[in-house]
Amino acid sequence: MRGDDLQQAPMFSYVSPEQRVPAEHPLRAIRAMADEALRGLSRRFSRLYARTGRPGIAPERLLRALLLQALYSIRSERLLMEQIDYNLLFRWFIGLTMDDAVWDASTFSQNRERLLRGDVAQAFFEQVRRQAERAGLLSDEHFSVDGTLIEAWAGQKSLRRNDDEPRPPAAGGRNPEVDFHGEKRSNQTHLSSTDPEAMLAHKTAGSETKLAYRGHVLTENRHGLVVQARVTHAYGNAETHAALQMLAAVPGRQRLTCGADKGYDNGEFVGECRHLNVAAHAARKIKYSAVATRTAASAGYALSQVKRKRVEEVFGWMKTVALLRKTRHRGRERVNWMFVFGAAAYNLVRMRKLMATPA
Repeated sequence: MRGDDLQQAPMFSYVSPEQRVPAEHPLRAIRAMADEALRGLSRRFSRLYARTGRPGIAPERLLRALLLQALYSIRSERLLMEQIDYNLLFRWFIGLTMDDAVWDASTFSQNRERLLRGDVAQAFFEQVRRQAERAGLLSDEHFSVDGTLIEAWAGQKSLRRNDDEPRPPAAGGRNPEVDFHGEKRSNQTHLSSTDPEAMLAHKTAGSETKLAYRGHVLTENRHGLVVQARVTHAYGNAETHAALQMLAAVPGRQRLTCGADKGYDNGEFVGECRHLNVAAHAARKIKYSAVATRTAASAGYALSQVKRKRVEEVFGWMKTVALLRKTRHRGRERVNWMFVFGAAAYNLVRMRKLMATPA
């Protein structure tokens, strides 16, 4: 018998969002780990908010919403709130009922300074990392390091000489007329008026120069999970300096190994690693390599060269899925916040797969 094509929606629903989400849905495991990490931040959240006044949006809900933005490649907070309004899966993940009103997208901007001031992204990342440690997923001896360029939210037209006055916009437009033909630009002579902290950088010799920041990750070699992440300015030796800082922060006194690409094959990195009790397993240059021949001939070095390529999986996910190829924020502090939070989101996705796989 043919059913009726009724257009009137029922007034009540007797099925909760909890019942609508399948038991094997990937977000269930991710939410359980995220909730455990957020419970560990409860005291930190309490210190960030006043004890009196009208209650605001719970920071736990804000962070769960930002997790959804990273996991589902939603390019703006406005689109995120639009999807939360009608997507029952998103409502369940955040903790909203079917009748709860969604907040305005400007809530993220209003709370961003508070979350920055509390260093919430780093604290959330550390809580996720502790879960991986308790689950026995992390190596405490063998690591890999690498860096990548993150394009800044500023165009080439925003560049101006340090001694120049701001130019008025051209008639009929918002941007000034800028002609860099025949003019040499560098970070010493030019500055972006849109994002003064962004620096001119290029990935390889001969490639396009862009305003950018440099993101760095330190991964462990057992499962490729991120153990440290940070963003620096895009100056020449940023990768070496950031790598040494991250290695120095690794707890314990045992000897470590650190795989890296040829960009780290320099005297500063290899020499400082020796002082830190770290065997620098950087890929050797054809000429003038700082890595000893004996080190390059060891079995551990060969294994590090295989494992270090897992870092590219982190950057690939963060740039394509979490949309960090070009940042939507200005200033190193904000870009660092989103980069570290993106690394935590990557770890949650990776940990779900690892824990679901039988040993």
